[in-house]
Amino acid sequence: MLTVALFAPLLGALVLIVSSRWSAFQARAIAAISSAASLMALVVAWMTFDPAGPLFQHVDEVQWVPSLGMAYRVGVDGIALAVSTMSALLFVAAIVYPFDTRGEARQYYAWLLFLHGVSLGVFLSLDLLMFYVCFDLTLVGMYFLIGRWGHGKPQLAAFKFFLYTFAGSLALLLGIIGLYLSLDTPTFDMRVIIEQQPLAGSGTYASLVFLAMMLGLAIKTPLVPLHTWLPQAHVDAPGPASAILAGVLLKMGTYGMIRLPLAMLGETFSRFALAVAVLALVAILYGSLVALGQSNLKRRIAYTSINHMGYSVLGIAVAASLIGGHEEARRLALTGATVEMVAHGLITGSLFLISGSLWQRTGDYAMERYGGLARRAPQLTALTVLAAFASLGMPGLAGFVAEFQVFTGTFAVYPWLAVLAMFGILITAALFLDLIRRVFFGSLPTQLEDFPDLNRTEAAVLGVLALVIIAIGVAPYFLLDLIETSAGLLLGGR
Repeated sequence: MLTVALFAPLLGALVLIVSSRWSAFQARAIAAISSAASLMALVVAWMTFDPAGPLFQHVDEVQWVPSLGMAYRVGVDGIALAVSTMSALLFVAAIVYPFDTRGEARQYYAWLLFLHGVSLGVFLSLDLLMFYVCFDLTLVGMYFLIGRWGHGKPQLAAFKFFLYTFAGSLALLLGIIGLYLSLDTPTFDMRVIIEQQPLAGSGTYASLVFLAMMLGLAIKTPLVPLHTWLPQAHVDAPGPASAILAGVLLKMGTYGMIRLPLAMLGETFSRFALAVAVLALVAILYGSLVALGQSNLKRRIAYTSINHMGYSVLGIAVAASLIGGHEEARRLALTGATVEMVAHGLITGSLFLISGSLWQRTGDYAMERYGGLARRAPQLTALTVLAAFASLGMPGLAGFVAEFQVFTGTFAVYPWLAVLAMFGILITAALFLDLIRRVFFGSLPTQLEDFPDLNRTEAAVLGVLALVIIAIGVAPYFLLDLIETSAGLLLGGR
C-alpha cells in the first residue's frame, strides 16, 4: 500500500509530462485521480495498521546498493502514518481547489503531483539516504510552483526559499554522513540505526552530528532566527502552494526531528533538550507577536505557522528530556507534538486556501481593504471563523487536542516554559479575532459590493477539511490510538 501511495502521484505527473494534448480539465482530473489514489492507499494502510504490533509496519524493501547498505525501504509507525495521511488529504484539497493556472494547467498539476510523491517519500522512508533525497527534491517542486504561478515578486521569493532551505539540506546531509560513518556495519536502514544508537556516549562527535541535523531541520520547520525565508515565500506563493508549504513541507522539519535526532541520537538530544525547548518558546512568542503586527492577511497567517510549529518543537524537546519520573509526560508531549502537526496542516492549509480565494476575487491581501464580508459571503465567513478558532485552540476543535497534550507534558517537565508559552495562545487568540473583525465585520467597502461567496468546489473542499478538524476535536481517539502506542515504543527504551 505504501508503494502505491508513493508512486501514484509520480505516475500521474509522468502522464501529464509526456503529452501536451491534455486540456486544463483533463489535467486537473488526472491530478485529482492520482492524488486521491495515493490518499486511499494510505487510508487502507491506516485501517490495517495494528497499534499493538511492531513499531514499523507495512514495510516494503528492495535492495539497491547492498555493499553500502542502500535500499528502497518504506514503512510506517503511527506517527508517520498520521502525518502522511494528513499530507495526502491536503494535496487532494490543493489539487481540487479552483485556481487560475494561467494557461499552464498541465505543468502546474504535474509539479503538484511531483511534490506530492516526494513529500510522501520523506514521511514513508525507512532509508536514511532515501529520506534525504526526497527531503531535497521537495525544494524543486515548491520552487517552480512559487516562481511560475506566484504573484508579487515570485522569482525572488522562490530564490530565497530555495537558497535558505537548500543550505539547511546540506547541513542535514553532513549530519547523516557523520551518523553513517559511525556505524560498524554501513547501512542506511533507519530501523537498524534506531536499534543500535551508534553515537550513544560519543561526546563531542555525537554533538556535532546532532547540531548539523538540527540546523537543517530547524530551517525547514522553521525556528527563529532561521525563519526569514518563510513570510515572503507564503505571501508570493499561490494559495494552494501556500497550503502545501505550511501544511506539509514545514512538517518535514518537526517530523525529521522525531525520526532522526530523537530516535537515533536520543542520549545526545537529551543534553540539548532544554536549549531546544527554549528556542521553541522563542518561536511561540515571537511568531504570535509579529503576526499580531501584520496588516497583510497572508503574512499574518504565515507568522502563525512559526508560532504553531513552536508548539510541536516544544513537545519534541520535552519528549527528548531524560528528567526522571516523567515518562508518561514525555510520551504525552510527543503525542501532542504529532497531533499538532496534523492539526496545523489541516487548519493552516484551510486558511491559506481561503486567502487564495480572497486573492482570486480582489488581488489584495491588505486587511484594511476588506470589511463587512459576513453579509456578502456567509459560507466564507463561517469556514474562516471555524479555522481561526481551531488555530487559537478552542475546545472541540483539533488545535485544542494538540496544545492540551503539549502543555500538559511540558508542565510536568519544564513548568516555567509552559507558563510562558501560554501567553502565545493568548496572543494568537487576539490576532485571529482581530483578523475576523477587520475582514468580515464593519462596513462593506464599495468595491466589495459584488464580492461572490465560495463556489461549490471551494465550499466542498473547505467543508471536508473543517469536518476533519471537528472530528479530531470532538472524538480524537481514532488519531490518538494510532499515535500514542508508537510514541511509547519510540521512547520506551529511554
